[in-house]
Amino acid sequence: MKTSTLSTRTTFCWPVVLPSLALVLVLLLFSMLAPSQAEYIFNSSKSWITTYFSWFYTLAVAAFVILLIGIAISRYGNIRLGPDDAEPEFRFSSWIAMLFAAGMGVGLMYFGVGEPIQHLIAPPTAVVGTPSAAREAMLMTFFHWGIHAWAIYGVVGLVLAYFGFRYNLPLTVRSGLYPILKDRINGPWGHAVDVFALCGTIFGIATTLGYGVLQLSAGLTHVSGWDFSGLPMQLGLIAAVVTLAGLSAASGLGKGVRILSEINLSLAIFLMLFVLIAGPTLYLLGSFSENIGNYLANIVQLTFRNFTYEPANSENWYQGWTILYWAWWISWAPFVGMFIARISRGRTIREFIIGVLLIPATFNFLWMTVFGNAAIWVDTHTAMGALGASASNVDALLFTFLDYLPMAGVSSTVALALIAIFFVTSADSGAFVIDNIASRGNTQSPVWQRLFWAVILGLVAGCLLTAGGLKALQSMTIVAALPFAIVMLLLCFSLLKGLRADELHARQKLSHASNFWNGQRWRSRLVQILRQPTQQDVRTFLSDTVQPAMEKIAEELLKNGVEAKVERVSEDKVQLEVIQNQLRDFVYGVACTQKLVPDFALANTALPTSEQAETFEPTTYFTDGRKGYDVQSLVESEVLADILKQYERHLSLSLNADASLLQHAPSHR
Repeated sequence: MKTSTLSTRTTFCWPVVLPSLALVLVLLLFSMLAPSQAEYIFNSSKSWITTYFSWFYTLAVAAFVILLIGIAISRYGNIRLGPDDAEPEFRFSSWIAMLFAAGMGVGLMYFGVGEPIQHLIAPPTAVVGTPSAAREAMLMTFFHWGIHAWAIYGVVGLVLAYFGFRYNLPLTVRSGLYPILKDRINGPWGHAVDVFALCGTIFGIATTLGYGVLQLSAGLTHVSGWDFSGLPMQLGLIAAVVTLAGLSAASGLGKGVRILSEINLSLAIFLMLFVLIAGPTLYLLGSFSENIGNYLANIVQLTFRNFTYEPANSENWYQGWTILYWAWWISWAPFVGMFIARISRGRTIREFIIGVLLIPATFNFLWMTVFGNAAIWVDTHTAMGALGASASNVDALLFTFLDYLPMAGVSSTVALALIAIFFVTSADSGAFVIDNIASRGNTQSPVWQRLFWAVILGLVAGCLLTAGGLKALQSMTIVAALPFAIVMLLLCFSLLKGLRADELHARQKLSHASNFWNGQRWRSRLVQILRQPTQQDVRTFLSDTVQPAMEKIAEELLKNGVEAKVERVSEDKVQLEVIQNQLRDFVYGVACTQKLVPDFALANTALPTSEQAETFEPTTYFTDGRKGYDVQSLVESEVLADILKQYERHLSLSLNADASLLQHAPSHR
């Protein structure tokens, strides 16, 4: 009775939840009690990884992009994430708004001005203060926020959505490894994968909340003139964000998260249009065209470039920007990928990939052009380098930039509201995802669990902000991205195996013998289906059924003046050959073929049983290279009919001028 009561109160998978909470507590205490030591250890680890594994990150992210594009243009793109008749749960606009808000909304507000300005004053290869520096600043910003970032999210999201909705597995990371681990996903290996994903999600969101509150407090201070930079005010902001996130999470995915995401996207578009109109409009429109062209022209080189041939400072720039971005996106991939998967049921794989790769990336390009190029123009034409001089204070850089535009108070207030809602949507969608992992994909979890995880996120962010351990934890999250990148490559391999099995399942046709079967002799047919034939069974079938049918056909052909013969090539092969001058001979042969039986089939009582590790089938073969088929269920009259059907096909093709080329090819006698 106790267990039953507990199961109605919680859907937690305790082998995942308890180790995760313990690990979070240990790392949190270490970062709080010894922040300088923690920062040193994690920063040293981060430096070692970015130095020795930058090539691995480069190739891994390239593989993710190539894989998704390849799947989208292949026949696999038609597969639906769910049953073949499944319909999308959310309308397209809501779907785009939710994946955008969860994936990059906070980052766009933080780096929309900050990154282009920082690249402008310290470009990787261009000369500072030249047009080339501005062009390179926008190119690198596009590269970091383009399809590569969304490919990282898309891989995890597609794998989880595919195995979750197509294979009916729990919507957790472990399910993506099902083709590799099989039933072991339910054991310690599966628990370990989910613990890793759960902890990474908590730390990734918590550190983002911590840094986001710094920007929010800087914006409030800038707009209101009051000092919001104190720790009590910042903790109060975290409490407010978590409270709103809890209310949103409690209302459900289809209400709170969806509504806030749509509001967010609307405000973002409004603010972007304001900057476009109030700023140097013609310059921004021209910049967007040139930025897109520059990005597309260099995308292949950028994908694989690691600055090996450039000076050391360029390589350091690459490790400090691109590699850290790739690691940061990978560390966020369990959270964003699972959220995208959760909202994508019913869409085709092609629709998923196009939607995830192109639409958010295009919006990112628009956003970065409007804010980034506008900031560059202001810095070089109006501010006279003032924005570049304050680039180190990224928290307040957006609001400093808006001061140079008309109605700065209004636009800064909208920006503050946008940042706040972005944080709420990140926190409430994060609570959904964390609860999903902790519950092994159970969608019927009680409301208090989502509230619990929202509180955990707030506590972790608040504790780290108090102790100054945010930088240490950020570095630790980036370090953790390396092993998860390896897990992601395994997920890619699993996805290909799953898609291949899906295709074979869809292409599997009824046996050839079913074309002749009319329901008679059903008992003997059932026994034959359930029995795994031996090699001797097939040899007997060739002697007693196939060869007599061939001999009757050959005898009748000879009576009609057509040269034909039956040859028992070996114990395992018999064929009928019709000799034709100036044409390829017609051959209808049947051979005993051997197939291996999977291990699971040998122990499954619902499948044809045998102690053999292989099965044997009488399979047809022809001289024109066509694939043969199994005829083991045919009786003699049906074999006769099948031979005549194939012979009639052969003659029809011989009389067709367009198809007769192969028929006239010489045969070796």
